[in-house]
Amino acid sequence: MRPSLPEADTEPLLRVEGLTVHFPVGRAGFWGRQKQVLHAVDGVTFDIKRGETLGLVGESGSGKSTTGRAILRKVPITAGSIVFKGQDITGVKGEELRQLRRHMQLVFQDPYGSLNPRMRVLDIVSEPLIVHGLEPNTEACSERVLDLLEIVGLPKDAADRYPHSFSGGQRQRVVIARALALRPDLIIADEPVSALDVSIQAQIVNLLADLQDEFGLTYLFIAHDLSVVRHLSDRIAVMYSGKLVELSDRDAIYDRPTHPYTEALLSSVPIPDPVLQRERRRVPLTGEIPNPISPPPGCRFHTRCPIVQDRCRSEEPPLEDKGAGSVAACWFR
Repeated sequence: MRPSLPEADTEPLLRVEGLTVHFPVGRAGFWGRQKQVLHAVDGVTFDIKRGETLGLVGESGSGKSTTGRAILRKVPITAGSIVFKGQDITGVKGEELRQLRRHMQLVFQDPYGSLNPRMRVLDIVSEPLIVHGLEPNTEACSERVLDLLEIVGLPKDAADRYPHSFSGGQRQRVVIARALALRPDLIIADEPVSALDVSIQAQIVNLLADLQDEFGLTYLFIAHDLSVVRHLSDRIAVMYSGKLVELSDRDAIYDRPTHPYTEALLSSVPIPDPVLQRERRRVPLTGEIPNPISPPPGCRFHTRCPIVQDRCRSEEPPLEDKGAGSVAACWFR
């Protein structure tokens, strides 16, 4: 397990306040007068310290990837603010936004679809350096690219090969090398191991941890596999239907989960020991995530919650301090 962060550096590298992302999806009602919006993210607030890894977990459709892309300003923001390195970047555009992205990089989920099959690895990894004007051409980047390939565990002759000649894990190493090329402060890893075999997942997660120690990187690690998140994260945030429902230290959230949804997620993770697996407390989830076009009133989890009460159906619980550094949105925990 990774050691805890020192308490000295209290100024966050990234602060997200009330982040809201709604997408227009057409009209409804008589003559189409009623506009419809998809509530992808609603009022999400968190921060990430320099050198820290924040794991962001939840079911598919909970708004995790949209949160990451909104931070990178790749989707329009409806409300809220994003402060990066002390600068409010919510409204930056044009050249200022392009320069900002030198310091914030994305590792995609699919290593097969995120690499141009017609480009050599040398061209792929050197492209961000040329685009941002740090190097004049591919030839000038070659030594730097070879160093990056070695750092991520690829042989130097990989530079002259094309993506189709690599395995899934090797392609993800190329993607990581490309993200490292600009020496970013923040890397948003959007389910970077979900498309890989289990044995390869461990290699990539260990690589990300080693790179963080070597370069002082800060990660927002988006995933649905809680065992992977636990290995890499310092803190974990849990999202449900566009809302942040719990945020806590890694060990606290696994040992003492507060929100019923967090309990359900943890209970769905199998344990290798069959005796412990039979004896553990299970919190089954029934039904589906609410329709994001018309989310239910009150707590959005109340339609599936095992401890739901009348107040949950009418009043939305705020994120409150539950002690031991944990915040959660639940009236009865």
